[in-house]
Amino acid sequence: MRPLTPAIGAEILDINLASPEIAEQVPAIRAALLQYKVIFFRDQSLTAEQHIAFARHFGDLEIHPATPKSQPNPEILRIAHGPESRGQENYWHSDVTWREKPSLGSILRAVKLPEVGGDTLFANMHLAYERLSPVMKRFCEGLTAVHDIARVFAKRLGKTPDDLREKYPPQRHPVIRTHPETGNPVIYVNTAFTSHIEGLSAKESNWLLDHLYATAADPEVQCRFRWQVGSLAFWDNRACQHNAASDYFPAKRIMERVTIAGDKPFFKASP
Repeated sequence: MRPLTPAIGAEILDINLASPEIAEQVPAIRAALLQYKVIFFRDQSLTAEQHIAFARHFGDLEIHPATPKSQPNPEILRIAHGPESRGQENYWHSDVTWREKPSLGSILRAVKLPEVGGDTLFANMHLAYERLSPVMKRFCEGLTAVHDIARVFAKRLGKTPDDLREKYPPQRHPVIRTHPETGNPVIYVNTAFTSHIEGLSAKESNWLLDHLYATAADPEVQCRFRWQVGSLAFWDNRACQHNAASDYFPAKRIMERVTIAGDKPFFKASP
């Protein structure tokens, strides 16, 4: 195990994720995920089927609405950018918080990379919470935010916001979430999908959201991962946010993501 920073992230060394014996190492991998929030693997030669099989060790898998219905492996979300498509994931966010039960985490595999650039940054949102003032913590712990898929995917999927919301209604989640396995409080709003905080005026909601979004941009709660072909990142979507640097345009960057289903967010006050 090689930590990337004191705040978040570690590389797991000398492991073969395609090994038939990988199931025996799943408890240790899961423990590392909970400790470091995001874990990385180098030099892996996985087929799409092996990528899916590894992810299944950690729970049921999601199918993202952006995945083409004709795709042979619907569990894989292919994220490809190049001369005709500039990267659009270059903001701090948690995945699929527009679901009633957002994901446990995702396993992202590098397929094709630019010669330089295209790193992914991760932020420890429990540590971001801990750096709030005591008064701000108490205030946020009583609040609920609304998360809306249409903010990002209406245009990408060629749908009207109302049509998309009919299938995926906006969801209410606590602004501060309790991690279901560690019990740690986590800031759980993000620039991609959070539309507003209930009970506040638009001006108050926007101010508070901007303040909470900015906590992820603190270098002291982050790590930055430089990809190589065959690298994988496995992040705990309940505990961290990520930002894919889109500094490589017009070069090509192709990634494949398998996402593990999660549970409904809740907040439980500390005793």
